[in-house]
Amino acid sequence: MLRHSLLIRRRSALLGLAASWALGRSSLALAGTPDGDDDPRLVVVILRGALDGMAAVTPYGDPSLTALRRDLLPPEPGRDGGLLDLGGFFGLHPSLSGMQRLYAAGQMLPFHAVAGHYRSRSHFEAQDYMESGADQRLSSGWLNRAVSALPKNRHGAEGAGLSLGLSVPLLLRGPTTVASYAPEGGRRPDADLYTQIAALNAKDPVTGPAFRNGLTALGFSAKVLAGDAPPPAPGGQKPGAFAILADAAGRMLADQRGPRVAALEMGGWDTHAAQKGRLAGPMRQLDMGMDAMRLALGRTWDRTVVLVMTEFGRTVRMNGTGGTDHGTATAAFLLGGAVAGGRVAGTWPGLQAAQLFENRDLAPTSDLRAVASGVLRDHLRLSPSALTNVFPGPAVAPENGLVKV
Repeated sequence: MLRHSLLIRRRSALLGLAASWALGRSSLALAGTPDGDDDPRLVVVILRGALDGMAAVTPYGDPSLTALRRDLLPPEPGRDGGLLDLGGFFGLHPSLSGMQRLYAAGQMLPFHAVAGHYRSRSHFEAQDYMESGADQRLSSGWLNRAVSALPKNRHGAEGAGLSLGLSVPLLLRGPTTVASYAPEGGRRPDADLYTQIAALNAKDPVTGPAFRNGLTALGFSAKVLAGDAPPPAPGGQKPGAFAILADAAGRMLADQRGPRVAALEMGGWDTHAAQKGRLAGPMRQLDMGMDAMRLALGRTWDRTVVLVMTEFGRTVRMNGTGGTDHGTATAAFLLGGAVAGGRVAGTWPGLQAAQLFENRDLAPTSDLRAVASGVLRDHLRLSPSALTNVFPGPAVAPENGLVKV
Protein backbone atom coordinates (compact mmCIF):
# COMPACT_ATOMS: atom_id res chain seq x y z
CA MET A 1 0.00 0.00 0.00
CA LEU A 2 1.39 3.39 -0.97
CA ARG A 3 0.44 6.14 1.48
CA HIS A 4 1.84 8.98 -0.57
CA SER A 5 2.64 9.21 -4.25
CA LEU A 6 6.37 9.09 -4.86
CA LEU A 7 8.55 9.34 -7.95
CA ILE A 8 11.47 6.95 -7.67
CA ARG A 9 13.54 5.18 -10.25
CA ARG A 10 12.12 1.90 -11.50
CA ARG A 11 15.31 0.08 -10.53
CA SER A 12 15.11 1.23 -6.91
CA ALA A 13 11.42 0.36 -6.68
CA LEU A 14 12.00 -3.16 -7.97
CA LEU A 15 14.83 -3.68 -5.51
CA GLY A 16 12.55 -2.71 -2.66
CA LEU A 17 9.67 -4.90 -3.81
CA ALA A 18 11.96 -7.88 -4.42
CA ALA A 19 13.14 -7.73 -0.81
CA SER A 20 9.74 -7.14 0.76
CA TRP A 21 8.46 -10.73 0.65
CA ALA A 22 10.78 -11.91 3.43
CA LEU A 23 10.76 -8.98 5.85
CA GLY A 24 9.05 -10.61 8.84
CA ARG A 25 9.50 -8.21 11.78
CA SER A 26 12.18 -6.32 9.88
CA SER A 27 11.29 -3.12 8.07
CA LEU A 28 12.97 -0.32 6.20
CA ALA A 29 12.37 3.40 5.77
CA LEU A 30 14.22 5.61 3.32
CA ALA A 31 14.36 9.37 2.81
CA GLY A 32 16.14 11.83 0.56
CA THR A 33 17.15 11.92 -3.14
CA PRO A 34 20.08 14.25 -3.76
CA ASP A 35 21.39 15.13 -7.19
CA GLY A 36 25.09 14.45 -6.66
CA ASP A 37 26.92 11.20 -6.02
CA ASP A 38 29.32 12.35 -3.29
CA ASP A 39 26.81 13.01 -0.50
CA PRO A 40 27.19 11.10 2.78
CA ARG A 41 24.80 8.26 3.58
CA LEU A 42 23.34 7.54 6.99
CA VAL A 43 21.56 4.37 8.06
CA VAL A 44 19.95 3.89 11.48
CA VAL A 45 19.17 0.33 12.60
CA ILE A 46 16.78 -0.16 15.53
CA LEU A 47 17.17 -3.45 17.43
CA ARG A 48 13.75 -3.86 19.03
CA GLY A 49 13.49 -5.79 22.28
CA ALA A 50 16.54 -4.42 24.14
CA LEU A 51 19.93 -5.78 23.11
CA ASP A 52 22.09 -7.10 25.94
CA GLY A 53 25.11 -4.89 25.31
CA MET A 54 27.26 -6.99 27.64
CA ALA A 55 26.56 -10.05 25.49
CA ALA A 56 27.27 -8.20 22.25
CA VAL A 57 30.43 -6.50 23.55
CA THR A 58 31.51 -8.53 26.56
CA PRO A 59 33.88 -6.91 29.11
CA TYR A 60 35.74 -10.15 29.77
CA GLY A 61 38.57 -8.17 31.38
CA ASP A 62 36.36 -6.88 34.19
CA PRO A 63 37.10 -9.01 37.30
CA SER A 64 33.48 -8.83 38.49
CA LEU A 65 31.96 -10.21 35.29
CA THR A 66 32.17 -13.97 35.89
CA ALA A 67 30.46 -13.89 39.28
CA LEU A 68 27.54 -11.92 37.81
CA ARG A 69 26.78 -13.99 34.70
CA ARG A 70 28.98 -17.08 34.60
CA ASP A 71 26.46 -19.24 32.74
CA LEU A 72 25.82 -16.61 30.06
CA LEU A 73 29.43 -16.16 28.97
CA PRO A 74 31.09 -17.65 25.89
CA PRO A 75 34.69 -18.82 26.30
CA GLU A 76 37.38 -16.15 26.32
CA PRO A 77 39.14 -15.14 23.08
CA GLY A 78 41.39 -17.80 21.59
CA ARG A 79 39.26 -20.73 22.74
CA ASP A 80 36.88 -22.74 20.58
CA GLY A 81 33.64 -20.78 20.15
CA GLY A 82 35.14 -17.94 22.14
CA LEU A 83 34.70 -14.19 22.09
CA LEU A 84 36.26 -12.21 19.25
CA ASP A 85 38.89 -10.03 20.83
CA LEU A 86 38.71 -6.23 20.67
CA GLY A 87 42.00 -5.36 22.28
CA GLY A 88 42.37 -7.24 25.55
CA PHE A 89 39.39 -6.12 27.66
CA PHE A 90 36.30 -6.39 25.43
CA GLY A 91 35.26 -9.19 23.10
CA LEU A 92 32.54 -9.36 20.45
CA HIS A 93 29.90 -12.08 20.49
CA PRO A 94 31.19 -15.11 18.52
CA SER A 95 28.43 -14.66 15.91
CA LEU A 96 29.67 -11.18 14.94
CA SER A 97 32.73 -12.26 12.93
CA GLY A 98 31.95 -9.94 10.01
CA MET A 99 31.70 -6.98 12.35
CA GLN A 100 35.02 -7.93 13.92
CA ARG A 101 36.63 -7.80 10.47
CA LEU A 102 35.22 -4.29 10.05
CA TYR A 103 36.64 -3.41 13.48
CA ALA A 104 40.07 -4.66 12.39
CA ALA A 105 39.78 -2.51 9.25
CA GLY A 106 38.94 0.57 11.34
CA GLN A 107 35.33 0.62 10.08
CA MET A 108 33.44 -0.45 13.18
CA LEU A 109 33.17 1.43 16.47
CA PRO A 110 31.34 -0.15 19.42
CA PHE A 111 30.12 2.43 21.92
CA HIS A 112 29.60 0.94 25.39
CA ALA A 113 27.65 1.95 28.50
CA VAL A 114 25.35 4.14 26.41
CA ALA A 115 21.68 4.78 27.19
CA GLY A 116 18.84 7.01 26.15
CA HIS A 117 17.94 10.11 28.11
CA TYR A 118 15.01 8.27 29.77
CA ARG A 119 14.94 5.68 32.54
CA SER A 120 11.95 3.60 31.51
CA ARG A 121 12.00 -0.20 31.39
CA SER A 122 8.87 -0.34 29.22
CA HIS A 123 9.69 -1.34 25.63
CA PHE A 124 6.93 0.81 24.17
CA GLU A 125 7.70 3.93 26.21
CA ALA A 126 11.47 3.62 25.77
CA GLN A 127 11.23 3.09 22.01
CA ASP A 128 9.02 6.17 21.67
CA TYR A 129 11.52 8.31 23.58
CA MET A 130 14.47 6.84 21.68
CA GLU A 131 12.88 7.52 18.30
CA SER A 132 11.42 10.95 19.09
CA GLY A 133 14.70 12.11 20.68
CA ALA A 134 12.88 14.43 23.08
CA ASP A 135 12.12 14.61 26.79
CA GLN A 136 8.46 14.09 25.99
CA ARG A 137 6.73 11.74 23.57
CA LEU A 138 6.28 13.37 20.16
CA SER A 139 4.53 12.43 16.95
CA SER A 140 7.70 12.94 14.90
CA GLY A 141 11.11 11.29 14.97
CA TRP A 142 14.58 12.80 15.22
CA LEU A 143 15.75 11.25 11.95
CA ASN A 144 12.85 12.84 10.06
CA ARG A 145 13.76 16.22 11.54
CA ALA A 146 17.39 15.62 10.55
CA VAL A 147 16.37 14.90 6.95
CA SER A 148 14.27 18.09 6.95
CA ALA A 149 17.38 20.06 7.99
CA LEU A 150 19.53 18.86 5.08
CA PRO A 151 20.20 21.47 2.36
CA LYS A 152 17.68 21.36 -0.49
CA ASN A 153 20.24 20.17 -3.01
CA ARG A 154 20.93 17.16 -0.82
CA HIS A 155 17.51 15.78 0.00
CA GLY A 156 15.39 16.84 -2.96
CA ALA A 157 11.70 17.66 -3.03
CA GLU A 158 9.06 16.77 -0.47
CA GLY A 159 7.76 13.26 -0.93
CA ALA A 160 11.19 11.74 -1.59
CA GLY A 161 11.03 9.21 1.25
CA LEU A 162 10.00 5.56 1.25
CA SER A 163 9.10 3.17 4.05
CA LEU A 164 9.31 -0.52 3.20
CA GLY A 165 7.70 -2.77 5.81
CA LEU A 166 4.56 -3.06 7.85
CA SER A 167 4.78 0.49 9.20
CA VAL A 168 6.87 3.65 9.15
CA PRO A 169 8.90 3.78 12.40
CA LEU A 170 8.34 6.84 14.56
CA LEU A 171 12.02 7.62 13.98
CA LEU A 172 11.24 8.68 10.39
CA ARG A 173 7.75 10.13 10.81
CA GLY A 174 7.27 13.87 10.67
CA PRO A 175 7.29 16.88 8.35
CA THR A 176 9.24 15.20 5.55
CA THR A 177 6.74 13.16 3.55
CA VAL A 178 7.41 9.42 3.58
CA ALA A 179 5.67 6.82 1.42
CA SER A 180 4.91 3.37 2.77
CA TYR A 181 4.60 -0.08 1.22
CA ALA A 182 3.37 -2.94 3.41
CA PRO A 183 4.13 -6.34 1.83
CA GLU A 184 1.47 -9.00 2.24
CA GLY A 185 4.16 -11.65 2.70
CA GLY A 186 5.82 -9.87 5.61
CA ARG A 187 3.40 -10.97 8.32
CA ARG A 188 5.04 -14.24 9.33
CA PRO A 189 6.45 -14.12 12.90
CA ASP A 190 10.17 -14.50 13.47
CA ALA A 191 11.23 -18.04 14.35
CA ASP A 192 12.61 -16.68 17.62
CA LEU A 193 9.08 -15.78 18.74
CA TYR A 194 8.09 -19.44 18.66
CA THR A 195 10.95 -20.41 20.97
CA GLN A 196 9.95 -17.65 23.40
CA ILE A 197 6.39 -19.00 23.52
CA ALA A 198 7.70 -22.52 24.07
CA ALA A 199 9.95 -21.32 26.91
CA LEU A 200 7.08 -19.52 28.65
CA ASN A 201 4.91 -22.64 28.48
CA ALA A 202 7.63 -25.20 29.14
CA LYS A 203 6.47 -26.08 32.69
CA ASP A 204 2.76 -26.22 31.89
CA PRO A 205 1.63 -29.89 31.80
CA VAL A 206 -0.89 -29.23 29.00
CA THR A 207 0.43 -26.45 26.79
CA GLY A 208 4.12 -27.31 27.29
CA PRO A 209 4.08 -30.68 25.48
CA ALA A 210 1.66 -29.33 22.85
CA PHE A 211 4.03 -26.50 21.92
CA ARG A 212 7.06 -28.79 21.93
CA ASN A 213 5.39 -31.36 19.68
CA GLY A 214 4.12 -28.72 17.29
CA LEU A 215 7.47 -26.98 16.98
CA THR A 216 9.29 -30.28 16.60
CA ALA A 217 7.02 -31.01 13.63
CA LEU A 218 8.06 -27.64 12.16
CA GLY A 219 11.75 -28.56 12.38
CA PHE A 220 12.74 -27.11 15.76
CA SER A 221 15.16 -29.48 17.47
CA ALA A 222 15.21 -30.27 21.19
CA LYS A 223 18.46 -28.32 21.43
CA VAL A 224 16.80 -25.24 19.97
CA LEU A 225 13.78 -25.53 22.27
CA ALA A 226 16.12 -25.82 25.26
CA GLY A 227 17.77 -22.57 24.25
CA ASP A 228 21.12 -24.16 23.38
CA ALA A 229 21.01 -23.32 19.66
CA PRO A 230 19.49 -20.63 17.45
CA PRO A 231 16.04 -21.34 15.96
CA PRO A 232 15.77 -22.30 12.31
CA ALA A 233 14.81 -19.61 9.82
CA PRO A 234 11.14 -19.79 8.78
CA GLY A 235 10.74 -21.88 5.64
CA GLY A 236 14.49 -22.39 5.48
CA GLN A 237 15.06 -18.77 4.40
CA LYS A 238 18.74 -17.93 4.12
CA PRO A 239 20.42 -15.58 4.73
CA GLY A 240 17.29 -14.24 6.49
CA ALA A 241 14.82 -11.39 6.35
CA PHE A 242 17.07 -8.72 7.79
CA ALA A 243 20.00 -9.51 5.50
CA ILE A 244 17.73 -9.46 2.44
CA LEU A 245 16.36 -6.11 3.53
CA ALA A 246 19.82 -4.70 4.30
CA ASP A 247 21.01 -5.76 0.84
CA ALA A 248 18.07 -3.94 -0.80
CA ALA A 249 18.74 -0.84 1.32
CA GLY A 250 22.39 -0.86 0.31
CA ARG A 251 21.56 -1.11 -3.39
CA MET A 252 19.11 1.78 -3.21
CA LEU A 253 21.48 3.96 -1.19
CA ALA A 254 24.25 3.25 -3.70
CA ASP A 255 22.11 4.58 -6.55
CA GLN A 256 23.30 8.06 -7.56
CA ARG A 257 19.70 9.27 -7.68
CA GLY A 258 18.49 7.14 -4.79
CA PRO A 259 17.89 7.93 -1.12
CA ARG A 260 20.59 9.14 1.25
CA VAL A 261 19.05 8.36 4.65
CA ALA A 262 17.55 5.04 5.72
CA ALA A 263 16.04 3.46 8.83
CA LEU A 264 15.77 -0.29 9.38
CA GLU A 265 14.42 -2.27 12.31
CA MET A 266 14.97 -5.81 13.50
CA GLY A 267 13.13 -7.67 16.27
CA GLY A 268 14.05 -10.66 18.43
CA TRP A 269 16.24 -9.12 21.16
CA ASP A 270 14.02 -9.56 24.24
CA THR A 271 15.92 -12.43 25.89
CA HIS A 272 14.14 -13.15 29.18
CA ALA A 273 14.81 -16.90 28.91
CA ALA A 274 17.54 -19.17 27.50
CA GLN A 275 19.52 -16.14 26.36
CA LYS A 276 22.85 -17.81 25.63
CA GLY A 277 21.44 -20.08 22.93
CA ARG A 278 18.79 -17.73 21.60
CA LEU A 279 21.05 -14.73 21.01
CA ALA A 280 23.21 -16.54 18.47
CA GLY A 281 20.51 -16.37 15.79
CA PRO A 282 19.74 -12.62 15.95
CA MET A 283 23.44 -11.81 16.29
CA ARG A 284 24.23 -13.85 13.19
CA GLN A 285 21.41 -12.17 11.24
CA LEU A 286 22.65 -8.73 12.27
CA ASP A 287 26.18 -9.64 11.23
CA MET A 288 25.02 -11.00 7.87
CA GLY A 289 22.84 -7.95 7.33
CA MET A 290 25.72 -5.54 7.88
CA ASP A 291 27.91 -7.51 5.49
CA ALA A 292 25.14 -7.61 2.88
CA MET A 293 24.67 -3.85 3.14
CA ARG A 294 28.40 -3.22 2.82
CA LEU A 295 28.64 -5.34 -0.32
CA ALA A 296 25.53 -3.77 -1.85
CA LEU A 297 26.78 -0.25 -1.19
CA GLY A 298 30.04 -0.93 -3.01
CA ARG A 299 32.23 2.18 -3.13
CA THR A 300 29.41 4.16 -1.47
CA TRP A 301 30.29 2.30 1.76
CA ASP A 302 33.23 4.71 2.11
CA ARG A 303 30.75 7.59 2.56
CA THR A 304 28.38 5.68 4.85
CA VAL A 305 27.74 5.60 8.60
CA VAL A 306 25.43 2.97 10.08
CA LEU A 307 24.19 3.61 13.64
CA VAL A 308 22.85 0.49 15.38
CA MET A 309 20.86 1.29 18.53
CA THR A 310 18.37 -0.31 20.94
CA GLU A 311 15.91 1.03 23.50
CA PHE A 312 17.80 -0.05 26.65
CA GLY A 313 20.12 -2.75 27.95
CA ARG A 314 19.55 -5.71 30.21
CA THR A 315 20.34 -6.67 33.79
CA VAL A 316 23.91 -7.63 34.59
CA ARG A 317 22.77 -10.73 36.50
CA MET A 318 21.12 -13.75 34.93
CA ASN A 319 17.54 -14.44 36.01
CA GLY A 320 16.04 -17.81 37.01
CA THR A 321 15.22 -18.86 33.44
CA GLY A 322 18.67 -18.38 31.96
CA GLY A 323 17.92 -14.94 30.57
CA THR A 324 18.18 -11.29 31.54
CA ASP A 325 15.54 -8.69 32.30
CA HIS A 326 15.05 -5.07 31.27
CA GLY A 327 18.01 -2.88 32.20
CA THR A 328 19.57 0.49 31.44
CA ALA A 329 22.92 0.97 29.67
CA THR A 330 23.85 -1.10 26.65
CA ALA A 331 26.09 -0.97 23.57
CA ALA A 332 25.54 0.89 20.30
CA PHE A 333 27.52 0.39 17.09
CA LEU A 334 28.79 2.66 14.35
CA LEU A 335 29.82 0.94 11.12
CA GLY A 336 30.90 2.18 7.71
CA GLY A 337 33.82 3.43 5.70
CA ALA A 338 33.31 6.91 7.13
CA VAL A 339 33.58 5.68 10.75
CA ALA A 340 36.70 6.31 12.83
CA GLY A 341 36.65 2.76 14.20
CA GLY A 342 39.05 0.12 15.46
CA ARG A 343 38.49 0.95 19.13
CA VAL A 344 35.76 0.70 21.78
CA ALA A 345 34.32 4.12 22.62
CA GLY A 346 32.58 5.25 25.79
CA THR A 347 33.53 5.21 29.46
CA TRP A 348 33.35 1.80 31.13
CA PRO A 349 31.64 2.21 34.55
CA GLY A 350 32.71 -1.10 36.09
CA LEU A 351 30.68 -3.98 37.50
CA GLN A 352 31.32 -3.83 41.22
CA ALA A 353 28.18 -3.64 43.34
CA ALA A 354 28.64 0.07 44.11
CA GLN A 355 29.11 0.80 40.39
CA LEU A 356 25.83 -0.71 39.19
CA PHE A 357 22.77 1.38 38.45
CA GLU A 358 20.07 0.64 41.04
CA ASN A 359 22.08 -2.45 42.04
CA ARG A 360 21.00 -4.30 38.89
CA ASP A 361 22.03 -2.59 35.64
CA LEU A 362 25.10 -1.46 33.79
CA ALA A 363 25.41 2.24 34.68
CA PRO A 364 25.02 4.68 31.77
CA THR A 365 28.00 6.96 31.11
CA SER A 366 26.98 8.35 27.67
CA ASP A 367 23.77 9.69 26.14
CA LEU A 368 22.61 8.00 22.94
CA ARG A 369 21.55 11.41 21.61
CA ALA A 370 25.15 12.62 21.96
CA VAL A 371 26.33 9.74 19.77
CA ALA A 372 23.67 10.48 17.14
CA SER A 373 24.40 14.23 17.33
CA GLY A 374 28.09 13.62 16.72
CA VAL A 375 27.26 11.70 13.56
CA LEU A 376 24.73 14.27 12.35
CA ARG A 377 27.14 17.16 12.93
CA ASP A 378 30.33 15.62 11.58
CA HIS A 379 28.92 13.34 8.89
CA LEU A 380 25.76 15.02 7.59
CA ARG A 381 27.13 18.47 8.48
CA LEU A 382 24.08 19.66 10.39
CA SER A 383 24.48 23.04 12.07
CA PRO A 384 24.17 23.61 15.85
CA SER A 385 20.77 25.26 15.32
CA ALA A 386 19.57 22.29 13.28
CA LEU A 387 20.68 19.88 16.02
CA THR A 388 18.64 21.88 18.53
CA ASN A 389 15.55 21.16 16.44
CA VAL A 390 16.48 17.52 15.88
CA PHE A 391 16.89 16.93 19.64
CA PRO A 392 14.68 19.50 21.40
CA GLY A 393 15.07 20.20 25.09
CA PRO A 394 18.27 20.72 27.11
CA ALA A 395 21.33 20.91 24.86
CA VAL A 396 23.30 17.68 24.41
CA ALA A 397 26.98 18.02 23.55
CA PRO A 398 27.76 15.87 20.48
CA GLU A 399 30.35 13.14 20.85
CA ASN A 400 33.59 13.96 19.06
CA GLY A 401 35.78 11.78 16.89
CA LEU A 402 33.19 9.25 15.75
CA VAL A 403 33.65 9.74 12.02
CA LYS A 404 36.51 10.58 9.69
CA VAL A 405 36.56 14.30 8.91
